[in-house]
Amino acid sequence: MITYPFEYKRASSVAEAVSMLAEGGKALSGGHSLIPSMKLRLNMPDALVDVGRIPELKGISMDGDELVIGAGSTHADIADSQLVKEKLSLFAEGAAHIGDPAVRSRGTIGGSLAHADPSADWPALVLAANATIVVTGPNGERSIPSTDFFTGLFSTALNDDELITKIRVPVSAGSKSTYQKFAQPASRYALVGCAIVKQADGQVSVAFSGVSDAPFRDTDVEKNLNSGQEAGPVGKGQSIMSDNFASEKYRVHLASVYLQRALEAVA
Repeated sequence: MITYPFEYKRASSVAEAVSMLAEGGKALSGGHSLIPSMKLRLNMPDALVDVGRIPELKGISMDGDELVIGAGSTHADIADSQLVKEKLSLFAEGAAHIGDPAVRSRGTIGGSLAHADPSADWPALVLAANATIVVTGPNGERSIPSTDFFTGLFSTALNDDELITKIRVPVSAGSKSTYQKFAQPASRYALVGCAIVKQADGQVSVAFSGVSDAPFRDTDVEKNLNSGQEAGPVGKGQSIMSDNFASEKYRVHLASVYLQRALEAVA
């Protein structure tokens, strides 16, 4: 399908990108989320602002007890990073689940989070890890807790003139984590994706992708598990998705199955 006419701009710095976004552009990095949605007319920006070559958006490092990942880091960068494997294996494991080698080599963590597809993998991963999304706009930098970032179907707390610059993730000694995913065979998106982080004191955080119209932390399940009870029903109070791939009932069943697999993996 051929997309509609639009203007293409390339930014060489975060400041330049923010200026271009303020003029009505839409940030483009790897393009694996944005371009398909443009072809389907789900996204129709007047201009694309290419941020894929901005050095400030690259790199993975430690800052104290936080792992800092540049928003322009590709899925492959994260999956292959020895630092990520040592400090937060959940992210390396999750990144390796995404798409295929071609997608992983071009798609970026920042692009995925900004697009906020309810069946994407990164939203569940950053929620379970209690990550912070750092964004820059005309008024400077601000930090958004991942639990406040996803606001609905393909919707986030990111303003139109803001750019995700980095993701900061706390790293705790002795914690265990896993990402368990039931993938749609063709797209590799999650029909259900369950991410769990278990701290050294036994407290767990549980997040899901692919289950509802937005990724979510399952606070009811967390409360039950952290008080020594059974997990209980998954997705209580959530609007469960139903489509030609999985009914609402089947999705809830899958979510329960993959929650148990994730719990066994961190036991």
